[in-house]
Amino acid sequence: MPTSQRRLLTSVSRLGSLALAALGGVSVALAQEQTSSSAAEIDWRPRAELPESVRAELPVFCEGGYLPSGAVTDTPQGRVDNSGQPLQASGLSARYEIDQTLYLEGDVRVRQGSFEVQGSQARYSQTEGTVSVDGGLVSRGEGFLMTGDSARYDVDSGQFDLNTATFLLHEQEMRGSAGSLTRLSNNLVLIQDGMLTTCGPGQNDWAIVASDIELDRAEGFGTAKHLRLEVLDVPVFYWPWASFPIDDRRKTGFLYPQFGSSSADSGGFIALPYYLNLAPHYDATLTPQYIHGRGLFTEVEGRYLTSLGQTTLQVGYIGNDSYFKQENPGEGGGRWALDATTRARFSSGWVGYGDYSVVSDEDYLSDLNRSLDINQATHLERRGGFRYRDRVQYFDAYLSDYQTIADRITDVDKPYAQLPDVLYGTVRDIGWLEAGLESQYTWFERENENLAGLDRANGQRIRAVPELAVPMRAIWGFARPSVSVDYTRYDLEDYTLGDSSFDRTVPIAEWDSGLYFDRRSSLFGTPYNQSLEPRLYYAWADADADQNDIPDFDTDLQTFRFDQLFRPDRFTGGDRVGDANQLTVALTSRFNDLMTGAERARFSIGQVQYFRDREVTLFGQGDATRSRSPLAGELAVYPVDNLEIRSSGLWDAETGETEEGRSQLVYYSDDYRYLASVGHTYRKSEIEQSDLAAVVPVTDRVSLIGRWVYDSRLDRTVGSLAGLEYNNCCWSFQVVHQNYLTDDRELDTRLLFQIQLKGLGGTGGASSNIADAIYGFDERERRRFGTP
Repeated sequence: MPTSQRRLLTSVSRLGSLALAALGGVSVALAQEQTSSSAAEIDWRPRAELPESVRAELPVFCEGGYLPSGAVTDTPQGRVDNSGQPLQASGLSARYEIDQTLYLEGDVRVRQGSFEVQGSQARYSQTEGTVSVDGGLVSRGEGFLMTGDSARYDVDSGQFDLNTATFLLHEQEMRGSAGSLTRLSNNLVLIQDGMLTTCGPGQNDWAIVASDIELDRAEGFGTAKHLRLEVLDVPVFYWPWASFPIDDRRKTGFLYPQFGSSSADSGGFIALPYYLNLAPHYDATLTPQYIHGRGLFTEVEGRYLTSLGQTTLQVGYIGNDSYFKQENPGEGGGRWALDATTRARFSSGWVGYGDYSVVSDEDYLSDLNRSLDINQATHLERRGGFRYRDRVQYFDAYLSDYQTIADRITDVDKPYAQLPDVLYGTVRDIGWLEAGLESQYTWFERENENLAGLDRANGQRIRAVPELAVPMRAIWGFARPSVSVDYTRYDLEDYTLGDSSFDRTVPIAEWDSGLYFDRRSSLFGTPYNQSLEPRLYYAWADADADQNDIPDFDTDLQTFRFDQLFRPDRFTGGDRVGDANQLTVALTSRFNDLMTGAERARFSIGQVQYFRDREVTLFGQGDATRSRSPLAGELAVYPVDNLEIRSSGLWDAETGETEEGRSQLVYYSDDYRYLASVGHTYRKSEIEQSDLAAVVPVTDRVSLIGRWVYDSRLDRTVGSLAGLEYNNCCWSFQVVHQNYLTDDRELDTRLLFQIQLKGLGGTGGASSNIADAIYGFDERERRRFGTP
C-alpha cells in the first residue's frame, strides 16, 4: 500500500495515539500554564524567540514554531490499572464535609496511581466516588501537551472525561481540539468533535475533522464518523465512516483519494483506493478510478510476505477505453497490464528472484499506467532465477524473455530469449598466483519464421575464460600481469553457413601497472594532499579477423570512454572477441583536503597506442586502422561542498576535433532551496544539446522552477519545464508547464500540479516529473518541511 495513501488515516490515528497516551495511564508531568490559551498557543513562539537549535531546523517560510516538548515526571510508565489505588489530593485550601465531600482550591493536584490532573479547584464526592476538577487544566508529557476546561474522574471505574480539550504533538507539529475526550477504560477512548492540523495557531488552512472517534487499543484500530478534510474551514472531502489503525497492526478501509491530470491525451481523473488487510502475511489494495474521456479504470496490487521474502502482483484493467477506440479504429476498448516481482533470500548466500511484465498494447504505459512499477520502454523483460555469491565465487542461473511492445521494432531487431542463462565465476589465491574463471552457458531462442541467413539461427553457446595472474601490490604502486584464454563453443539450429557446431579460442595477455606519488601543499590556507598516479596497461589478444559467420545474440560495440582504456575487448557480450595489441598510457591526479579528507578535484587523461589494425567487426562495425585513440579525459572538481563540476570527453589529436563531450555544473544550497545545473552534451555528427535547470526562491515562500533543453543540430527546443512553487509552514503547491519530445519528434504539452499538506501527503504528479528533470529536487522535497 503506497505510503502517501495511508497518511490521512495515519493523521487521525495520531489523534488517537495522543488520547491513549494522555488518558490511558501513561505517565505525564503536570504544570500550571496559561490555561486560557490552547495547547498550541502555550508552546508557539515567533522565530526570533525560539531556541537556536529549533531555529536551525525551522524552514525559512515558517514564521514561528513550537518550543521543545517538556520532560516527563518520574511516574512509572506503562498501562496501569489505577482502580484500587489510594487517591491523593492537595490544594492551597481545603474544606471537608465528613463522609461526603472534599473541596480543594488553589493549585489543586489529584493523583491515583499513575493518573494525575491539576486545576484551580476540585470537588471529591466520597459517596459517588468521583473527582471533578475545574478552572483550567494543563497536562504536559513527553511529546505532547493538553489543556481542558473541566474534567471528571471516576475513582472506582477509572473513567475520565475531559471537556473542551486542546492538544499539541511536538514531534509531528500537529495541533487540534476536541469537544470532549472520554476514557471508558484503559483500552477504550471516545472523542467527540475532534480536529487535527499541522498549521500554526490561528491558521486553519486545512484540517481533518470528525464528529465521533472511537479508539480501541485492545483491537488496535479506531473508527470515525463524518470524517472530512476542510480547507479554510470549507469541507472539500467527506467520508461518512472510516476505520483506521492506531498501532502497527494493519486495518482494512478506504485510503486517501487521488485526483489530478492523466496523460496529455486525456482529461482529469479521480481515484478512491481501498486497502484490504486479508491476513498478517498478505494484503491487497484495490484502486478504482474514473478517467475523463476513457472510462472506469481499475488497478489492483497484492503483496504476499513469507519468512524468505516478498512477492508483489500488480494488475491494471480498463474494459472500454473510449479514447483509445476513437484513436485506433477497429481496436477493442479492453486494455490491461500485469507486473509481478518476487524476491526470496535463502540460507548460505542463495537468493531467488523473478520479474514479469506484460501489457496489452504499445500505448498502455503512456496512457494509463500510474502505479505499476513498469517504466516506459520498447521491451519488457521477464526474468526469473537463482543467485549465489560468497567471498571467492558467484553463480547465477535464470530464464529471460522479452515482450516487444513497440510496433516499429522489426523481427530482426527483437532480442533473443535466454532459456536458460547460467553464469559461474571464481577468483582464488594459489600461493603467489591468482587463478580466476568466468564462464557462461546460454540457449538463445526467438521466432525466426520471417528471418533469413544468420538472423534465423537459434541455439546454445558455452563460454569459458580461465585466467592466471600475478598480483603485486605496494604502498607506492602495483602491477598485475595475467594470461587468459577466451573459449567459446556454439551448437546452433537453423544455421546455414556451414557446420552448426563450431568453437573459437582466443589467447589474451594483459599487464596492468601503476605508481603512486604524492605531496602536500596548500591553497588559500587549506592544506591539501596532491597525488600523481601514472598508469600503463598493455593488452594483447590473438583473435581471428573474420568472425561474421557467428550470429549476434547479445553483442554490441562499446562506446569508447575513459574507462574503456583499461579493457582488452571493445565488444560486449560473447559473440565477438576483439583483436588487440595495444598500450594505454594514463595519468590521474587527485587533490584531497587534509582537514576533512574530502576529494576536492580529480583530473584524468589517457590514450591508447595501437600496434596493429583492429580487424574484428560486428557486421562492419568495430574495425579501425588508426595508430592512436582519441585522448580520453575526465575531471571532477568540488571547490566547495555544494558545487560539483564534472566533464568528460574525447579529443582527436590528429584532426584537432572533439569527438564527444559531456560537461555539467551542479549547485545546491545547504537546505536545497537553491538548485542550479548547466550541462552540455556533444557527439560528433549525432547530437549537440545544451541544458539549463534551476529552482530559485524569489521570496521565502515562492520559488521559480525551470528547465530548458536546446538541440543545436535541430535548431530547436526539445524539452522545457517552467513552473511556480509556493510553501508555507503547513502546505505547499506546485504547478509546472512541461514540453516534451514525442516519438514522432513533435513537442507535446502538459500541465502538472501537486498540492502537499504537511503531515498528510498530497495529490498530483508534478513533484516526480520535476525530480526527473532537475538534479537534487528529490532531496529538496524530502527536506521541504524541515532539515532531517
